[in-house]
Formats: sequence, C-alpha cells, structure tokens
Amino acid sequence: MPNISRPRIHLGPDSDSALAKGIEQGGGILVPLADADAVVWTRGPATFPDRLPDAVRWVQLPSAGVEPWISAGIIDETRVWTSAAGAYARNVAEHGVLLLLAGVRVLAEQVRATSWRKTDFDPRVGTLYGSTVAIVGCGGIGRAMIPLLTGFGAQALAVTRSGAPVAGAAETVAADRTTEIWSRADHFVLAAPATPDTAHLVDTDALARMKSTAWIVNVARGSLIDTDALVRALEDGSIGGAALDVTEPEPLPAGHPLWTLPNAIVTPHVANPATGLTAVLADHVAANVERFATGQPLLATIDIRRGY
Repeated sequence: MPNISRPRIHLGPDSDSALAKGIEQGGGILVPLADADAVVWTRGPATFPDRLPDAVRWVQLPSAGVEPWISAGIIDETRVWTSAAGAYARNVAEHGVLLLLAGVRVLAEQVRATSWRKTDFDPRVGTLYGSTVAIVGCGGIGRAMIPLLTGFGAQALAVTRSGAPVAGAAETVAADRTTEIWSRADHFVLAAPATPDTAHLVDTDALARMKSTAWIVNVARGSLIDTDALVRALEDGSIGGAALDVTEPEPLPAGHPLWTLPNAIVTPHVANPATGLTAVLADHVAANVERFATGQPLLATIDIRRGY
C-alpha cells in the first residue's frame, strides 16, 4: 500500500462528530464519497452503497461482527475491509464479568425475591476466587477480561484459534482442543466469532461435560450455543446457569423459557450500548487512518474465508 500524506476519507451515511474527529486525528481529510480513498461507515449493510468508486481501497465497518456484511455479499477482495473487532473490548469485558459474578453469586434470584430467604440463598452463593474461567475465543474481549478476572482471584484458561500464549492467562489451548476444556474449567465465557466452525459450539455433549456448578456467559453471538440443549440443561440443573447478552433467536421472544428460568440471566445485547458506540470506535478509526496513511497493516482486517 503506497504512502499517503493526507488520506481522503468519506464518513457515511451519517455525520458523526466523534468519528469525524477520529478521522482528522489520524491525519485524514473528510471528503465526499466520489473523492475518497477510504470509507468509514456508520450503519449496517442495508444502507451501504451498491457500488464504491474504484479509488476506494479501504472500508472501515462499525461492528465487530461482520456476518451480515459477508452474507449480503458486500465485502469483496478488491479492497481492504476492517471491522471494529477489539474497539469495544473493554465495554464487553466489563459486562461479561458482571454477568459471571451475577450468576456465581445468585444475584438474579435474590433481586427477584420478595421475602427474606437467607437460608435458601446463603449456601448457594459462590465466588470467583480460586476458580478457572475458560474464555473461548480469547481475542480483544478476552484479553481485556483477563486482568478483571485476575483481580477477583480467578485464573483464565484462554482458547484461541492458534493456541499461541495469551498474556495473563494461566494456560492457552488451541481451538481444535476446545472439547478438553468443558470438564476442566469452572465457568465459561464465550467471545468467539460466529462462523460455521463455532455454530452450536456449546451443545448437548459440551453441556454434559461441564460441572454442575458451571456458569456459561455469552457475549459473542447467540449461534454459539444450542439454545434447546441449554434450556434442557438449565431445567434439569446439570449446570449452574447461563448469563446471555446474545441469544438464538435474537431478539429472544416473549414467553421463551430463558426469561423465567431461575438460573438464566438475559440482557438484551447491551454489553456494548449503542449510545456510546461511536465515541469508543473513534480511537480505533484514528489508529487505522494513521496506519492507512503510513502504509502499515490495518487493525481488525477481515478475512472472508474465515468469516471474521
């Protein structure tokens, strides 16, 4: 990629002050689409132009998950495409630890209680201290979560595609050995991308291998869990519980068992609240604009074949 002193960036379809500032901080100049070298997009696939000018060599998407963009046939191999993977890691990591703590400490049931049930709850309240938490798909979110878990006295077992060591993790396991972790860890956080390989990663067999006190937290995509198998495991008490910020189907319909099961917690995909997305994304955009200007590899480059 040749060096560009001041890359010409189109911000669309919405004008956003935080992203505009990020582009300028990275050394870019805001221009109309027809004059652009690169595009920073703020909405979903349905709003994307049918055709980009040939001069556009890089597109920055607003989301970490890119499955809808790939399935819509928008992402091509004629230019570089980047996602927001890693940009929202701190937000999502914080929410993931919140959900895990709420589950382990039986918070949801206690909040719903309408009477003093100390003798019921007291023996069931657990702790993260001394536990092993497996982070499946330990990318940016998992790496942001590790120091938070360490602060509570837990150790992280990281699962990554390559199995290369992850800083702060007690151990790292390659993705092709994922089946080994179900019986080893005390709790699980799912932070992997949604791909054909990760569809229903947590299925009947995985659930059967888990400890009866294990909690599963999903802050990635609902498709990583076989929902019917999960409901059965929650109903028969074969695992401790599940705390989900994402579900399959999504939105989770009214009347679904997950809304009322006492050992299930559901938050409506708010680990990364929409109200603050662009402010958080702006730093990521600024870094990528600077890299684009100087010919460095861009952050969170999308590989169509891998699906993320």
